[in-house]
Amino acid sequence: MKFVDRIEEKKRLETALSGESPSLVVVYGRRRLGKSTLIKKVLSSSDVYYMADQTEPSHQVALLAKEIGLLFEGFDHVIYPDWYALFEALNIRTSERFTLCLDEFPYLAKSSPELPALMQKLVDSKKLKYNIIICGSSQQLMKGLTLDSSSPLYGRASQILKLAPIHIRYFQEVLECSAPQAVEEYAVWGGVPRYWEIRLQSNSLQEAIMYNLLNAQGTLYEEPYRLFIDDMRDIVQASTLLSLIGNGANRLSEIAVRANKPATSLSGPLEKLISLGYLEREIPFGESPRNSKKGLHKVAGPFMDYYFRFVVPNRSLIELGRIDAVMEEVSLRFNSYVSWHWEILCRRAISGQIIMGKRYGLASRWWGNISRDEQLEIDVIALSADCKSLLVGECKWSEDENTERLLRILSEKANKLPFSQNKKIVPVLFLKSNKKSADNIFLPDQVLGMM
Repeated sequence: MKFVDRIEEKKRLETALSGESPSLVVVYGRRRLGKSTLIKKVLSSSDVYYMADQTEPSHQVALLAKEIGLLFEGFDHVIYPDWYALFEALNIRTSERFTLCLDEFPYLAKSSPELPALMQKLVDSKKLKYNIIICGSSQQLMKGLTLDSSSPLYGRASQILKLAPIHIRYFQEVLECSAPQAVEEYAVWGGVPRYWEIRLQSNSLQEAIMYNLLNAQGTLYEEPYRLFIDDMRDIVQASTLLSLIGNGANRLSEIAVRANKPATSLSGPLEKLISLGYLEREIPFGESPRNSKKGLHKVAGPFMDYYFRFVVPNRSLIELGRIDAVMEEVSLRFNSYVSWHWEILCRRAISGQIIMGKRYGLASRWWGNISRDEQLEIDVIALSADCKSLLVGECKWSEDENTERLLRILSEKANKLPFSQNKKIVPVLFLKSNKKSADNIFLPDQVLGMM
């Protein structure tokens, strides 16, 4: 698969590595996001890239010396007793600046706890002649090593990059597909480059799902559990919580009842899953994230959402090889599932955009009671920068919608909102397809174009 996006990240890496003096650069993020690929794009033949593993420190030192020996002849002919001896010897041998990348650095730090303090000493000495990149998939450990004020490396890095998923518009470019197809594909694979590579090995979305996800031998069948190993001791609890939330238990009280545990015991684990990017807490438009009691927990990211919504509940059938039966069920619910992620994309697209002459702020969803007997839900809602207009949107992932009827109902709902008084209501529709064009109707091409 061709290398796409990462324009800003690549530029920042190149800037840090070409500064006036040698620098320490940190790159981290969950697995499969292309950290190693990005780093290799900025390294040259005169740099050293080393992928650590979980072996003894002496073995790791010898392996790194061997890699360095490819650049400095004879470097690996010496036995180095520890990391300090290796780094000092490398500093002596270096005449021109190069970059040393230590990938999966948490493996090294686990087996050699003294290593971060040693690297601090090297950086603080101001005598270091080469750049160092440390990279890792364990978000918790990498943040602890570089962002925790008690860590030896705190404040030493000239650049810290946390990689996020790649933008959907690049997925459309990679697959060479239409915008509606890109939305459906993205709802399954998300913005993870490795999943895109796997998807490209199949001829269709359905084939890729059946071969890689709904198959006990599938490449991605156990994927979430592999990811959890990097940052969690209790994988069972994490997968249980994600499974419950993925299948409709969104409030803390509901999660606690289904998990058969007191709500107070789940706050910590849920917060950890949020900090690692596996969950998110959604609150209604206009409410304070800190004070709102209406927050709903959602599985974060399309791939994890798809997995815990469709794969986990069907594992018994999948293990029996009843893939066709599972696929039939998934297909019946697929449009509804895509619709949820279509909503998310629409909210992102609207946020900060100029719509019909006005710029709008962060778009959210709203739900709540407007009377004792009536509840409302608005898919997309955003306040204009001048606070005079309220954009309200309805998202549909189906064909041949009656747009006039949808707009009328949406306007009626919007006028009942408790915060709509003295605001100009701007109703808009986000549709999969529509035969007529209008300023207040947005289709996939337009939504992806605004992102």
